[in-house]
Amino acid sequence: MGLMAALGLPVLGARAAAGAAPRKGQMVHHVFFWLKEPARAGDREKLIAGLKTLRAIPEIRELRVGVPAPTEQRSVVDSSYHVSELMVFDTVADQARYQDHPIHQRFVETCGDLWARVVVYDSIDV
Repeated sequence: MGLMAALGLPVLGARAAAGAAPRKGQMVHHVFFWLKEPARAGDREKLIAGLKTLRAIPEIRELRVGVPAPTEQRSVVDSSYHVSELMVFDTVADQARYQDHPIHQRFVETCGDLWARVVVYDSIDV
């Protein structure tokens, strides 16, 4: 047990047990945004606030909005983005409904002029 504790394994197991376990077939939608004007006051906060409005869309099971963490600089870490969102959906069909939802459409209309680049990574739990 000492080796497992040193590796952090019991902590990981306890954390996984505390939250809902991913279900096979759930979809993770991770989006990274690069602002057009990162130095312009308020743009990052406006984007973050806009992303948080998406919580009202019923198909979204989990929504996290974040900014790059101050972790160690390594060649495999890309912290060049300004804001990210991570969403979990029960199915790909739920994610498609989210795309067409009026709240999502309003977010794109009101915040779309803030970003210069967006990269999306979609995956299915296996």
